[in-house]
Amino acid sequence: MFDTLSDRLASTFKNLRGKGRLSEADIDATAREIRIALLEADVALPVVRAFIKQVKERASGSEVSQALNPAQQVIKIVNDELVGILGGETRRLRFAKNPPTVIMLAGLQGAGKTTLAGKLGRWLKGQGHAPLLVACDLQRPNAVNQLHVVSERAEVAFYGPQPGNGVGDPVQVAKDSIEYARTKQHDVVIVDTAGRLGIDQELMQQAADIRDAVSPDEILFIVDAMIGQDAVNTAEAFRDGVGFDGVVLSKLDGDARGGAALSIAHVTGKQIMFASNGEKLDDFDAFHPDRMASRILGMGDMLSLIEKAEQTFSQAEAEKMAAKLAKGPKEFTLDDFLAQMEQVRKMGSISKLLGMLPGMGQMKDQIDNLDEREVDRTAAIIKSMTPAERHEPTLINGSRRARIAKGSGVDVSQVKSLVERFFEARKMMSKMAQGGGMPGMPGMPGMPGMGGGARKKKQVKQAKGKRKSGNPMKRKAEEQAAAARREAAQSGNPLGLPQGGQDPQNFELPDEFKKFMG
Repeated sequence: MFDTLSDRLASTFKNLRGKGRLSEADIDATAREIRIALLEADVALPVVRAFIKQVKERASGSEVSQALNPAQQVIKIVNDELVGILGGETRRLRFAKNPPTVIMLAGLQGAGKTTLAGKLGRWLKGQGHAPLLVACDLQRPNAVNQLHVVSERAEVAFYGPQPGNGVGDPVQVAKDSIEYARTKQHDVVIVDTAGRLGIDQELMQQAADIRDAVSPDEILFIVDAMIGQDAVNTAEAFRDGVGFDGVVLSKLDGDARGGAALSIAHVTGKQIMFASNGEKLDDFDAFHPDRMASRILGMGDMLSLIEKAEQTFSQAEAEKMAAKLAKGPKEFTLDDFLAQMEQVRKMGSISKLLGMLPGMGQMKDQIDNLDEREVDRTAAIIKSMTPAERHEPTLINGSRRARIAKGSGVDVSQVKSLVERFFEARKMMSKMAQGGGMPGMPGMPGMPGMGGGARKKKQVKQAKGKRKSGNPMKRKAEEQAAAARREAAQSGNPLGLPQGGQDPQNFELPDEFKKFMG
């Protein structure tokens, strides 16, 4: 969603690099480019004005003028201000002292409330809670049934005593759900309310009645990030009519301009708490303003990547694999390679994971064109091998390659390429596990077995013998100076000063030295 904005900002900052000092004209030009980039991204005009004002004030002050790298300092200022308009610090859910904690979802029809209820329930379950999804949208056709299906997929409890489709009292269902949650020992109740295609009095009144009936600890306003400027107007109407405590952005994986996300926290004064960035129930997480700003500026999001890895990878398995690699490269087999690959696949889309790495914004086209099925093909090749071949890939000869290719539905060349890549990866991983660093890189001090030895010998060889000057006068002066040093060394005078009764004050340089020194 923020690709266009990221590209514009990257090209703006590129023009600043290499400048030792920024003039007023440079700052004005940069501010103008940033303003255009934000307006094109559909950011609200008041937000753009406030943002540009802050950036210009800080960029014109001593903060940049005294910096060693003014361009980097301007990027830091823009990053800080982006974090500010996105809400500043990460906002966490407030839980009730006496369970259950009641979370009410509100928003327009089509914003994704029902699906998001399932995502939030699954996320809370992963945090160790026992959530209950409550169907209070009794007007939209099949809304109750949809929430029931979503709850089953998310593997969380469901409460929907009324059939919906225009039948039942949503306020009564919301009231009864609290007692049901206490009886069944659910510590979080997520109330899914009805929406409309637009703001109307009936919608507001129903939402207000449910709010008064259950006294929610958190009211989350669901915003479709793809509806642009209207998201801000809708948010302001809900804030004034019903009130809400936090914002959840849905459909953040869309290709529309993401100005609503950048505007809503600043305009409403309520922070974005969660973001949904995909169709799967796992494509949901807490919203971190600093990480989102870092992604927009193309600096990656390593913290989110690490958190995903910690949730997916087992610490015991990681330690076991490290110990195996430390023993030697042959200990790492194709079975281990397959297991590691499947663990990475559990983290989600490979393209999204690569997008979290710093600097990957420059390779956006390659990442977008990445074939996710390549991982499945690799797994199919390995699974078509016998246990002996997976343990010792050197057994794989021509006839075996043909058999494996036929079994996995690929070309023989692909099987050969996989085995060759595996040997290279095994060698590299083993070297890293033994403290050797990356192959081909200069070794760290005290680290044996590094690839820097050949380079060192070459340097020693080059150091033999001093190169002579191409200037005949200078070369002659150097030769005479060398001869004088040798004579001085033989006579016991290492500095070559006059000896005996000769007065040092009357000492004169030879004529050649005088010519050489002008």
